[in-house]
Amino acid sequence: QVQLVESGGGLAQPGGSLRLSCAASGSVLSINDMGWYHQAPGKQRELVARISRGGSTDYADSVKGRFTVSRDNAKNTVYLQMNSLKPEDTAVYYCYALNFVGGIYWGQGTQVTVSS
Repeated sequence: QVQLVESGGGLAQPGGSLRLSCAASGSVLSINDMGWYHQAPGKQRELVARISRGGSTDYADSVKGRFTVSRDNAKNTVYLQMNSLKPEDTAVYYCYALNFVGGIYWGQGTQVTVSS
């Protein structure tokens, strides 16, 4: 089992920045990919960014050039640096961890609101 604890959400103005963190504990050696999804009200959960254990990354087109996902394997933590925030980035952001046999674990979610 893997437990994920997120932090760093909140309120930001358009054009502002926020940094999300997600710390993993438990069976951390089983983790391959980590990353972030978001879910806006009335919409499906969507992948925002992912990073493999080796550091390969993928981003949703909507966040390319604005968001950066990174990972500290020694601390079992994944980060999402969000810059140039837009109102449409408003959502609940969920950290996830994918193990080597396809099992997926989720964080509790953290609210990000972008508004003036």
